[in-house]
Amino acid sequence: QLQASGGGVVQAGDSLRLSCAASVRTFRSSSMGWFRQAPGKEREFVAAIHFGGTRLYADSLKGRFTISKDNVKNTGYLQMNSLKPEDTGTYYCASRLIGSWPEAARYYRNYATQGQGTQVTVSS
Repeated sequence: QLQASGGGVVQAGDSLRLSCAASVRTFRSSSMGWFRQAPGKEREFVAAIHFGGTRLYADSLKGRFTISKDNVKNTGYLQMNSLKPEDTGTYYCASRLIGSWPEAARYYRNYATQGQGTQVTVSS
């Protein structure tokens, strides 16, 4: 099971750190990803981290978002800086990637464990 948290309502330019708590022992040996879905839009890839530490980002988010993973706490994180109104949406985390890295990591359907989302709203 995965539980995302840390969302909220912020102003443009603010920062937020999302957390993804896992209750499975396989978390430390699993790759994980973050995805988001804005109202009326399809879910899109945000970032992923391989269990070995390699990171992958959506091109449009490089430099503002940072993904990390604490295998001791079984928790993943998404640090979001310089937030923009277009970052508004529901953010989902997922783990246990099925498929080859990095090709499969950009697709939510390729993760065997998917969590509840957390809402992020950025006002201008």
